[in-house]
Amino acid sequence: MSFSQFTEKDYEVINQAYAHLRASAEKRCANAAELEVVQRAFEFANEAHSNVRRRSGEPYMLHPIAVAQIVVDDIGLGYKSISAALLHDVVEDTDYTVEDLRERFGSKIASLVDGLTKIKTVLDNEQKTHGTDISQQSMQAENFKRILLTLNDDVRVVLIKLADRLHNCRTIEHMPEHKRDKILSETMFIFIPLAHRLGLYSIKSELENIWLRYNEPEAYQEIKARIDKSVQEKGAEMTQFIRPIAEALTKAGFKFEIKKRVKTPYSAWRKMQQKQVSFEEVYDLYAIRIIFEADQSSPESERDQCYHIFSIITGLYRYMPERLRDWVKHPKSNGYEALHCTLLSESGVWVEVQIRTRRMDDIAEKGIAAHWMYKRNGYLGEGDYEMDAWLQSIKEILMNPDVNALELLDIIHNDLTATEIYVFTPKGDQRSIQKGATALDFAYLIHTEVGNKAIAAKVNQRLVKLSHVLKTGDKVEIITAEDAKPQPEWIKFLTTRRARTIVMDYFKAQRKQTVDFGKKTLENTLTSLGIENDERNLQRLQAAYAVDSREEMYYGIGLGNLSLDLVPETLKKQSSSRLSWLRRALRMDDETEQQTAAAGTQPVAETFIIGSSDPNGPRFSIASCCNPIPGDPVVGFKAPDGSVTVHKKACPVAESIAAMHGDWVVVPKWLEQAEDNAFLVRITLKGLDRVGMLNEISRYVSLVMGVNMRRLSLQAESGLFEGYIDMYVQSRETLEQMIKKLSSIEGIESVIRTDL
Repeated sequence: MSFSQFTEKDYEVINQAYAHLRASAEKRCANAAELEVVQRAFEFANEAHSNVRRRSGEPYMLHPIAVAQIVVDDIGLGYKSISAALLHDVVEDTDYTVEDLRERFGSKIASLVDGLTKIKTVLDNEQKTHGTDISQQSMQAENFKRILLTLNDDVRVVLIKLADRLHNCRTIEHMPEHKRDKILSETMFIFIPLAHRLGLYSIKSELENIWLRYNEPEAYQEIKARIDKSVQEKGAEMTQFIRPIAEALTKAGFKFEIKKRVKTPYSAWRKMQQKQVSFEEVYDLYAIRIIFEADQSSPESERDQCYHIFSIITGLYRYMPERLRDWVKHPKSNGYEALHCTLLSESGVWVEVQIRTRRMDDIAEKGIAAHWMYKRNGYLGEGDYEMDAWLQSIKEILMNPDVNALELLDIIHNDLTATEIYVFTPKGDQRSIQKGATALDFAYLIHTEVGNKAIAAKVNQRLVKLSHVLKTGDKVEIITAEDAKPQPEWIKFLTTRRARTIVMDYFKAQRKQTVDFGKKTLENTLTSLGIENDERNLQRLQAAYAVDSREEMYYGIGLGNLSLDLVPETLKKQSSSRLSWLRRALRMDDETEQQTAAAGTQPVAETFIIGSSDPNGPRFSIASCCNPIPGDPVVGFKAPDGSVTVHKKACPVAESIAAMHGDWVVVPKWLEQAEDNAFLVRITLKGLDRVGMLNEISRYVSLVMGVNMRRLSLQAESGLFEGYIDMYVQSRETLEQMIKKLSSIEGIESVIRTDL
């Protein structure tokens, strides 16, 4: 922020923005008295932020107005939340206190602002405090735990914070790079999952696209351009597809609207990454949404009316049975209700169709706020208790005295990001369970004793292990034995919180056995990796796991709470030739960016040049989880021991580190690489097999491009081939040339970069 006298133009811009907000607020306020509170909040905040500017140079007051606009338009909150949004930075950035606000605006608005101030303070403190002090880490986690309790005290605090985060992300180009990386990582790790579970899909989608635009700018621009082109080419086909549906629904007497929807760049990118497919293989690019006014006088329920529409449209077009999703009968845990099906258009394009009532659409777009609005008005849909049940489960996690504060973020994050599948009992009863759940998770879902006595399972009449991962539509039968009991290794594959809690509670009475098991497991892991089991390495692991004692580390490993994946990342040695280059490849840039602010100047994050020959530079490594190469957008993390690890900005591991250790973020910059510096990457190929294909591929890679292949694996079956090549390249540019040339070889259908 900076200070400079406002001009007439500044005041005009502020007043125009507020006039728009006031027009929106009028529709949400029940009477003139509520609107008058909003007016007073604006005037108070406008005076408090007078002559203060954002980094962009615009008046600071435009930010709280924009946050309030999101609160009313995108979330649908009322006058107290609108007022709190207008006032949300007053306590943090001016001399006014919460008590001052309480006197002027009442206890509820003051408490909302207080909650928002605490969230901002904790998130800012994570950036300022250093991660070497375990007690400090624990304090930050406890602070975050208290913040999340506002989900139960007053969830509006979190909803307004989401609006604040969205506007900050919309204007993030004005932030320095290190702060931008921290904010985006925090957004992906915490706020996007929160938006999803609170039902705020439009906010979630916008945050995801902003994240992609800055972390994978080339991928974002390419995918967006291809989506825009496809929409332009297919627009007439979509209109033609909709016309018979609209005519049939009108004839049946429904009052409705039909909206076109296209997959967002982030959704397409994520599917390409997860499924390892090209853009052309993203089949569910298009969707339409049928939103109808439910006839409350009809003997048919909302669900029956959805099924009626489904029967009409599937009479017009062929549908894909395995893609049918009934979230009307079985709503998602965030309250989402809709009937989804996928229809085949006349032109041969699969189109997803979403069928919703107006009430369902409001809840899908505005989430928990709409859920409570309908609940207050006395209208209870079939999924109206799902959100309350989820909030209660969150409260149980937060209030559990056995939950270690340092484990809290991972527990909450896993719960927030969990998605659901539907499986069946032997009697045909449908049960929902989170995606990735195993047969043993299902056993504990049925009953604690069924889980404790489980020895195996039958899935679709086939005998499987308890670790078997379930998928939608599976019929599951649990096989038990009277003398069976929980096993320590179960923790390694259990995914649901309920099942893990039950098993961990069982072993609390057997702590010593679990500690011994964990110690032996760690010793075996170190031996298998060829790493000494000495005091120095154990101290390094204890610090990396952020535990208070050696016994706690062994116990966590024995229970499966502490992943052994951290062992090689923390202790394994680099090859001598690679380490010698890496150690001189970064240097510290001592220059600081001068930023004008009320408190004076602020230093920016350290900058490191990848490829520098400075022998005094810090130790660093290229992260093995994502293997960035020159040209990739990257982010660095300077650990307490001074070493720096370089990740791709889109790396999930980097997201997790930055969210919890924002003060470790540094800015690495690629320098032009010397010829002898090469980086390992993998490309995956698919296509039609023919004689000489393998020779042509290997000849181009080795002879034409002069690239050293580490591994080549191609398998052919029924005239098709699929496989990968691991190779060393000097830069992203070299890799892109390689991909482009290989894609032009006859018979190759797709060539994409994938994770090792």
